[in-house]
Amino acid sequence: MIVGERKPIETIMSYLEGSENILLTGCHGCVTVCCTGGQKEVDILASMIELARMKKHKAVKITKITVERQCDPEFLTELIEKSKDNDLVMSMACGAGVQLIAEKIGAKRVFPAIDTNFIGAVPEKGTWSERCQTCGDCKLALTGGICPVTRCAKSLMNGPCGGSRNGICEINPDIQCGWQLIIDRLEATGCMDQYEVIMEPVDWSKSRDGGLRKLVREDIK
Repeated sequence: MIVGERKPIETIMSYLEGSENILLTGCHGCVTVCCTGGQKEVDILASMIELARMKKHKAVKITKITVERQCDPEFLTELIEKSKDNDLVMSMACGAGVQLIAEKIGAKRVFPAIDTNFIGAVPEKGTWSERCQTCGDCKLALTGGICPVTRCAKSLMNGPCGGSRNGICEINPDIQCGWQLIIDRLEATGCMDQYEVIMEPVDWSKSRDGGLRKLVREDIK
């Protein structure tokens, strides 16, 4: 899932300066799962904004809506309609949702209420850990289902490096060596022959060439 965290309330309040009518929008997608931008978080942030404005004796009217997915125009019709009666939109979705709203909403300001951090998983309740950097050239079939780009601090495609000691990364003693994890996994699954396969450098042009990536499925258009 896409994992994020709410921006500091001071930052959010600076975005709202001079506006009395605010549309606060949540998303039932990833940010709900990571407890950052769902309906519950919308209600909490709305209360925080109202209290902050009360302390300054300033008026504010907050309209709240949480849609299925802010990154899909199919679910934005009601949101766009409600935005017409508000000064701005404060989105609690990931960066993709914020940008799509800005594209669809016309001459209306749209602000992010959260910082989008990474694509991750839930190793334990209340903890989210990065698992994917969307490199566009997935090697998980060769590395036991453990991503070397994400789990190795140096994103080495063939490792471990000389700095790994006792399964610990030299960058940080709190970080497990990604390649040691890969080796352990390959051994456990009887696939150590895959470790002998030399992987070519990642073709970063698939994800980091500065252009806008796009995936088109003609079969479902």
